[in-house]
Amino acid sequence: MNDNYSYTFGKKVYDLSARTHVMGVLNVTPDSFSDGGKYYNTEDAVKRGREIEAEGADFIDIGGQSTRPGADEVSAEEEAKRVIPVIKALAAEVKIPISVDTYRASVADAALEAGAVMVNDISAFGFDSEMAATIAKHNASAVAMHIKGTPKDMQKDPRYDDVMAELIQYFENAAWKANVAGIKQVIFDPGFGFGKNIEHNLTILKNLGDLKRLDSPIMVGFSRKSMIGKILEIDDVHDRHEGTITLNTIAVLNGAHIIRVHDVKEGVRTARMLDAYRNS
Repeated sequence: MNDNYSYTFGKKVYDLSARTHVMGVLNVTPDSFSDGGKYYNTEDAVKRGREIEAEGADFIDIGGQSTRPGADEVSAEEEAKRVIPVIKALAAEVKIPISVDTYRASVADAALEAGAVMVNDISAFGFDSEMAATIAKHNASAVAMHIKGTPKDMQKDPRYDDVMAELIQYFENAAWKANVAGIKQVIFDPGFGFGKNIEHNLTILKNLGDLKRLDSPIMVGFSRKSMIGKILEIDDVHDRHEGTITLNTIAVLNGAHIIRVHDVKEGVRTARMLDAYRNS
């Protein structure tokens, strides 16, 4: 089993196993659950992208469609219209790798042409049959996330016989698709909150180490998620810092390599403290 995940993202080479890496979220949407509308304007989004780099993130993940529970789809044209100008502008300015958060091959293709070097696909190549080939064509990296259902219906009574067994089987299938297409670098994301209730989420978190058998880096996304709000009885998504930090800490100690966060400064500080502890 490989313990050295030295991955190349454009001009950057990261040893993902050497320290905890941080992906900063940049939603160019009017309706994302956490920051919808805040960076909908291209100029505001580019400014936030610069801030994400300055705050110490290793990646910027740019999305143009909300995937919150119950979210309606927007057209591929509208999604591309939102993200491509931001990606083009930031690719010319920032030194850290840019990821595009999309499950559409056409949007991924345009984003990779514009300067992105990674695709974060919530469906692990499942929603668009051309996605894996598109990523491979650009020699780009992929984040393959687990989801049960679609954003529209995923939280309507999700059920599993064995959630960990289903995750592993799902990721093994995604790895096969990536290998057939020729994608050389894949990162897996268990998809906390994507077709999972609190019990499922906590079971995955507790058993995150089981995913080591996949022999790929693991990314987690807990930032401001509804499970935090439900456990702590906090409705305000901007008041979930402690819950986010706690879950990210447990995930890293259980084997996660990348944490995906909205609050980058806090995420970077969390990562540094964890790395100091693990390296002591």
